[in-house]
Amino acid sequence: MDTTLPTRLRTLLDCLEAGLVERRQSVRLALLAALAGEHTLLVGPPGTAKSELARRLHAVFRDARYFERLLTRFSVPEELFGPLSIKALEEDRYERHTAGFLPEASIAFIDEVFKANSAILNALLTLLNEREFDNGAGRQRCPLISAIGATNEVPEDEVGEAFFDRFLVRLPISPVSQEGFGALLAAGSLRSWQAPPEGERLGATELAALGQRAALVAMPEGITALMAELRRHLATLPLVVSDRRWVRIVWLLRVAAASEGRRQIDDWDLLLLPWLTAPDAPRQAIVADWLAARLGVREAFAPERLSRVVQAFEAQLQAEQEANDLDYDELGRLRFSAVELAGEIGDAKGGASAPRMKYSRRRRYGESHIQARLRQIDELLARIAAYAEEIAARRAELAAFAASSLWLNEALTARAQGCLEATAGAIAELAARTRAARQGFVDLPRLDADDGRVPEPVLHDDLAA
Repeated sequence: MDTTLPTRLRTLLDCLEAGLVERRQSVRLALLAALAGEHTLLVGPPGTAKSELARRLHAVFRDARYFERLLTRFSVPEELFGPLSIKALEEDRYERHTAGFLPEASIAFIDEVFKANSAILNALLTLLNEREFDNGAGRQRCPLISAIGATNEVPEDEVGEAFFDRFLVRLPISPVSQEGFGALLAAGSLRSWQAPPEGERLGATELAALGQRAALVAMPEGITALMAELRRHLATLPLVVSDRRWVRIVWLLRVAAASEGRRQIDDWDLLLLPWLTAPDAPRQAIVADWLAARLGVREAFAPERLSRVVQAFEAQLQAEQEANDLDYDELGRLRFSAVELAGEIGDAKGGASAPRMKYSRRRRYGESHIQARLRQIDELLARIAAYAEEIAARRAELAAFAASSLWLNEALTARAQGCLEATAGAIAELAARTRAARQGFVDLPRLDADDGRVPEPVLHDDLAA
């Protein structure tokens, strides 16, 4: 395994990001998509450095040919695929001269990509997906590493949607914020940008080796379960993610792990999924919310479920504290020491009625009853303590992962860390409530002698280990 690759990639990323304000995630995901042989779509207004990003990406790869074209509704196939060969026409063949055009490019930038007509988009489908171009009677292999498309709006027609699905990474691009405006002005002209040294660039050999390592990256069952859970969640939005896209998502995650020298996909790699599953910023935000709240938190120990368990013990304690008993002597007769005369009430004839009894006595419990309650609540406390330790470990794991990751989004990673911190706080509060309930059981009034009675366990949702 090439242990120098993560260092080289970090150097290349630093170079690519130089002078580009608030474009860190766009640069990183575009490079990751290229390493995985996938394509990126930049969705945003003009003047937001979309074409600059593509030109810089081209400079990462050794001996790579670059192609760039702005499409309009009047664009013709010759603009992308090359002019027709006059000599071939004379020989009754319909072929194009593709030298210098998209079929022979390694990195391509296609601006306003959805303004092209359906004939161009259909030809692009095959080229982007299969790396082949129908040139005359035969198919021509294309050396395309990655294409970057740019658009102001997402298409709604059938052909446009099929083409849209070919871009695995969809990145909304916004103008620089007010906070970053000063840095934008201070950055100066992008024309002064220096491409990475030739020795740092990636060649075909490095890409092939990375692909071989990625094919060996394991996908744990837990990752599969999380992605299946997300798929079910997306269906409720509703948001349909094609089977082809899921397969390519997994491949990109494998490449991400291999590029960092890891042998398996990690939970935190799934923080890349908003830009791989959802088509636009609002729905990407929904996916990001779900991931930030879900990752690192096992469903069985979610604070909401734990809260129901603690509430069950608190309700049982309250019931036992408020329970009343009648007090009998050794002969089975009711003791009157606790009986209050409510007064005499005359009957309808003016005579005196029998005195009424008002009685209240707290129920008392045997040692067997109380110890049974304590054993069950101690089991709950042990599980809560174990989960608190697990959450602490997950927080440390995420911090370490984020520090070494080349690809994670800093803002989303911080949100996930914040959710884990909030979960830890909720667990600590529930632990305190459980300890208070335990003390309440300890303080229940006791019988003078244990009657040996053991109560039924407190009913609550079972907590899976």
